[in-house]
Amino acid sequence: MKPLPWIRCTLGLLLLCTAGADSGRKPNFVFMMVDDLGIGDLGCYGNTTLRTPNVDRLALEGVKLTQHIAAAPLCTPSRAAFLTGRYPIRSGQCWSYFFLFSASSGGLPQEEITFAKAVKEQGYSTAVIGKWHLGLNCEDSADHCHHPNSLGFDYFYGTIMTHLRDCQPGHGSVLYFVHAYIPYKALSIGLVSLALLHIRGMITVTRRVVFGFLVLVGVVVSLFGVLVYTFPNLNCFVMRGAEIVEQPYTSENLTQRMTSEAIEFLERNSERPFLLFFSFLQVHTGLFASRLFRGRSQHGLYGDAVMEVDWSVGNERLLTCHENTLVYMTSDQGPHLEEISIHGEMHGGYSGIYKAGKSTNWEGGIRIPGILHWPGVLPAGKVIDEPTSNMDIFPTVLNLAGASIPSDRVIDGHDLLPLLQGQVERSEHEFMFHYCNAQLNAVRWHPPNSNAIWKAFFFTPDFYPENSSACFHTHICFCIKPYVTFHDPPLLYDLSKDPSESTPLSPDTEPQFYSVLEVIQAAVSRHAQSLKPVPVQVSPLQIVWKPWLQPCCSSLSQLCTCEQDHQIEKLRNKLKK
Repeated sequence: MKPLPWIRCTLGLLLLCTAGADSGRKPNFVFMMVDDLGIGDLGCYGNTTLRTPNVDRLALEGVKLTQHIAAAPLCTPSRAAFLTGRYPIRSGQCWSYFFLFSASSGGLPQEEITFAKAVKEQGYSTAVIGKWHLGLNCEDSADHCHHPNSLGFDYFYGTIMTHLRDCQPGHGSVLYFVHAYIPYKALSIGLVSLALLHIRGMITVTRRVVFGFLVLVGVVVSLFGVLVYTFPNLNCFVMRGAEIVEQPYTSENLTQRMTSEAIEFLERNSERPFLLFFSFLQVHTGLFASRLFRGRSQHGLYGDAVMEVDWSVGNERLLTCHENTLVYMTSDQGPHLEEISIHGEMHGGYSGIYKAGKSTNWEGGIRIPGILHWPGVLPAGKVIDEPTSNMDIFPTVLNLAGASIPSDRVIDGHDLLPLLQGQVERSEHEFMFHYCNAQLNAVRWHPPNSNAIWKAFFFTPDFYPENSSACFHTHICFCIKPYVTFHDPPLLYDLSKDPSESTPLSPDTEPQFYSVLEVIQAAVSRHAQSLKPVPVQVSPLQIVWKPWLQPCCSSLSQLCTCEQDHQIEKLRNKLKK
């Protein structure tokens, strides 16, 4: 009897596929974003040991982009750019910090126009299911100023925060990595110096001072312990609309629950145009996979999680099998190469031939899968190697839905449809600007009438160990001193000849070295003039925990515990059958 839920699901999907396939209707949109998925994790991008048949079939029957670039190498800024079609620095999403607490006050401002907000005005039903990670509240725990409902999405089911180790029992805590940033050497030198000065009689350190210091250390350690203990309850919760329905959540079957939720949304809206953004929690740190997929991959828990995502993508493809739906499948940035479990297992993805991963602007950090599928409109089996961006989805959607491109702000994305359909051969992106937090890290230039793709780095992260392409000492690469090396002149690569960024060019090896850099610097100046000052959304003041903003479905005395999601009971019944 185990296959019964699958049969019922498939029948429901097939029925939906035959409903309302009216050629006169506006196109529907289903966007699927996998968290931290590496471009090298998919069979259609060259992986031969990890099975992703549904994603591969989507690529075979659609268009595959091989130089599809995330606008940022981290979750929040990349997602902000995807939704708005603008570099994240334009919406204040770039700084040296990231959202860790649900009770932070930063997020995507309501003033930003998302593609959901634009198509909603054209009669679309809109939903985001899965990870949000773009903020929740501003001034109190119920204002929901950054909630998906405030940014154009009619329906939301998912998590406000990203999925972390703390949300997965037995995986440790992301907070444990704080030890990597404690200046042990400076503290040790300071304490030893004080002791020596005291012994020599140069200064006097009283017992009272020593006792006070020990009390302070004890208080800090105790508060840290409380933070670790309460973190899952305060930050790992599922919302349906504005209501918390599970806190803390159980992650094992989340992908199946969210897939079921996506199906229900599309069934409810089969008679009107819809836009669904399915934002997977997998395959981010704190890996999980349901019982049906555990142990099926030769790549451990990471491979199991990828295979479960592939299963869900297959279901979503059946759901949108009629010719009136544009399906887009991608990742938010490259894989987290430094992710190692508390048991020493590698839990990060694979960048393929590309260098480095998440948090860097090397190709492995920003070159992501880009698959678009629309039977009868897009050619099957087409591969495009032109530079494209996840920001391009915004103008593409607006043009297809009949919405006007905003004229009161800079839109950095370009309509993909002419390129996808072969009406043009070249991308409209002559320059791409790669930010690492608020710093311009690198620039890509694809000159007209040339196959060259130049990329100049103004600074690069310091890898550890030095012969690696990751930052294992800090768990993720940083963009600030002393974790980077600045380059003058900038490092220069021609990606058309060296996509792995293995050998930087020099004036001796490239005659156009200085002329290329001159053009790039001029482009940087023009780009800088297009930037306007905006409030920073991820400053220390914005990301710090604020008790009055804490979402809680019961009470703090109960550690905000509740379970009232109908999907949980629905899944339990399926498993019993």
